[in-house]
Amino acid sequence: MPLYEHVYLARQDITTQQVDTITKSIEEIVKKDGGSIDRVEYWGLRQLAYKIKKNRKAHYTLMNINASIDTLKELDRQISLNENVLRHLTIKVEKFEDTPSVMMNSKSADISED
Repeated sequence: MPLYEHVYLARQDITTQQVDTITKSIEEIVKKDGGSIDRVEYWGLRQLAYKIKKNRKAHYTLMNINASIDTLKELDRQISLNENVLRHLTIKVEKFEDTPSVMMNSKSADISED
């Protein structure tokens, strides 16, 4: 099956537990059709470059998905119906990175500087 990186941005006024619920619902959609989630990274509440639906910040989450195109179409449909998701993007990749993403590396560097 093809490999995809999926990032979604959730509204700033929801809790991290609600973000986890969105992530679990995505996992259920993918696993129902025989796919798998290889890695999930929660990047935290971050500033947006511009306002999206009156939000200045958003909860960012990255998921590495191994699934068919039909599963991704269903995932796109379900996420579009969720009012807590501001934006989402899915990109096909040749292979997943073994190391943490750039966002996680920059976040750990910010913590170590304090």
